[in-house]
Amino acid sequence: MKDYYNILEVERGATPDELKSAYRKMALKYHPDRNSGNKDAEEKFKEINEAYSCLSDAKKRAHYDRFGTMEGMAGMGGGGGAADFGFGAFTDIFDDFLGDIFGGGGGQRRPRTRRGADQRYDLDITLMEAAFGAEKKISIPRMESCDKCGGSGSASGKAPQTCQQCNGSGQVRFQQGFFAVSRTCGKCGGAGVVVADPCGECGGSGRTKKTRNLSVKIPAGIDVNTRLKMTSEGETGERGAPPGDLYIFVNVIEHPFFKRHERDIYCEVPISYPTAVLGGEIEVPTLKGVSKLKIPQSTQSGEQFKLRGEGVQRVGGGARGDQLVRVYIDIPKKITPRQRELLEEYASISGDDVQKTFREKLKEMFTG
Repeated sequence: MKDYYNILEVERGATPDELKSAYRKMALKYHPDRNSGNKDAEEKFKEINEAYSCLSDAKKRAHYDRFGTMEGMAGMGGGGGAADFGFGAFTDIFDDFLGDIFGGGGGQRRPRTRRGADQRYDLDITLMEAAFGAEKKISIPRMESCDKCGGSGSASGKAPQTCQQCNGSGQVRFQQGFFAVSRTCGKCGGAGVVVADPCGECGGSGRTKKTRNLSVKIPAGIDVNTRLKMTSEGETGERGAPPGDLYIFVNVIEHPFFKRHERDIYCEVPISYPTAVLGGEIEVPTLKGVSKLKIPQSTQSGEQFKLRGEGVQRVGGGARGDQLVRVYIDIPKKITPRQRELLEEYASISGDDVQKTFREKLKEMFTG
């Protein structure tokens, strides 16, 4: 007595979808076209076809689950015994499977309406627009419904006629042994209909190229390489099919003074030598204006200070990042005689020998 569940390698409580999936996998594996001359594979193929023919039929499956055999099904509207199991179930399911691969399938299908194409637009914005948000006007060339024929593609306004080549299915089917392959109809392009008297404006497609002006809202905090989606703002679909979407790829133009990393802003600000030594207060440009920054005594060139909350906010709201200010000592290229006099006096009073101190540090590093 054959165990159909074991043959299909499924549990006894398997759902119809699980049975179908298991059958597809095994039918393709043991199909005669893939195992030419292999008698074992041929027998296995017949066996799994027999098992699926039984288990895919609710009445047959109930009888088999109760009695463990198909004997007694004759005359009950469920077909005969094992000898009656042919390749019908395989043909149906294999047609479906090939349809998944080649875009076709068995049986009549409703004609496909082609969704409009998605479009891409590259948008440059400034750092300020990225930080605080903006509204940008853009112009998009795209295919839209023809005004002359109203999108029907017909000059007379008559509805398109059913394609005689595919009988309105949009698919032409080719049968080769067990394989049934469907392809897009070449006459109607898969639409299932043809226009007898094409519109002179759009050539029967129902669409013409136009330029659409749109307003794009840039959310505050947006960063470089962000993609914004505008639903249904792509090209219009053919003959009433839904439109595609528009994707805005945002590029933030580099700022001459500020640099951005995530939500933080970076900049470099010069300070004078006296300010570095004695300390003081300087003004620092920020995204929102000018802020005061205290410089402590003995600040070294290259030190970094933080202005909290002066960065960029997170998209959708939330705390702002910070602004990191790196200071460097500005050395004047020209000095007055009085400045030279004072610097020479400073040098003589301080007695600092920077090179000597540097050499001593190097000696400690290499000698331990």
